[in-house]
Amino acid sequence: MHSQRQRSKWAAILLTLGAILVALLVLAVAIGKVHVPVGEVITVISRHLYALITLQPLELATANEIIIWNLRLPRAILAACVGACLALAGCMMQGLLRNPMADPYVIGVSAGASVGGAIAFLLAGALGWSWGMALTPLLAFAGAIGAVIIVYFVARVGGRIPIMNLLLSGIALNTVLSALLSFLIYFSTKELQSLMYWLMGSFAGRGWVHVAIIVPHLLLGIALAIYLTRDLNALSLGEEAAATLGVHVEGSKRLLLFASTLLTAGAVAVSGIIGFVGLLVPHISRLLFGPDHRLLLPTSALLGGIFLVAADLLSRIIIANAELPVGIITSLCGGPFFLYLLRRNEARNF
Repeated sequence: MHSQRQRSKWAAILLTLGAILVALLVLAVAIGKVHVPVGEVITVISRHLYALITLQPLELATANEIIIWNLRLPRAILAACVGACLALAGCMMQGLLRNPMADPYVIGVSAGASVGGAIAFLLAGALGWSWGMALTPLLAFAGAIGAVIIVYFVARVGGRIPIMNLLLSGIALNTVLSALLSFLIYFSTKELQSLMYWLMGSFAGRGWVHVAIIVPHLLLGIALAIYLTRDLNALSLGEEAAATLGVHVEGSKRLLLFASTLLTAGAVAVSGIIGFVGLLVPHISRLLFGPDHRLLLPTSALLGGIFLVAADLLSRIIIANAELPVGIITSLCGGPFFLYLLRRNEARNF
């Protein structure tokens, strides 16, 4: 009976968060320099979804339809997917490291992606911007994956991955890669402004192709999260306790590292470096819904999507005739709120 009530409560929470996310996506598509009525947004999206399901060709008939389907909708969906990826990766990383202050970038993912992105922008100056734009997601992803592989093999000791070794290796590699990034920025000239804008994170100019890039990362990450839920709950008790419960500790740690890296690298590849989502959102979800990863993982993903869609919408409308990088918005919104949550939590524990 208790289990049935718990499942009903969890289903209600997830359905509520899902409804909030859908409503926010519609608002993000409707609001902008050109205001589009919500009813028209819903109608256009419904028509196109029906055409996709029935495999019927459908032309973009009006200017508003072009704005909705080609510009704002893919951007809003991309923001939701990136937010879910970063929050899910952050939740896994915090479970792996058993530290609610951990971040998905802590093991060098962002530093590696930054170096890869910087190389792509430098190549853009030499080969042309079309080549540079095509190479940026690829090289950013390769840099992120490469950095984590280095951290993994440096931290590995006799087939094991001690958590402290993982953290220290990540910190050391972050320092080296940050120096390399500064070196690359020093040689950037006309590419510098575009590179700095990318490093601050943005969804400007993104389209359906970027959605197609991120969706497989998110789906695989969700599948691994479902598979690793029990292991994460066990690992929260400590590695020895998890082993006594039948968890293959080292195998689970490798899978968690792979899943969080895949999610974070995919997000960085399509959006640049967007901070605070992977740190803030899982922490808020844990405070609101508790530490059980069966609920914590999906609520973190949904809250991450909600947070980043809202932040991207704010980045488009906060300044007239201008657009801020969304990474600035996430830091400005997340920093003070996170400090408030920390103080409130400390006072409660005291």
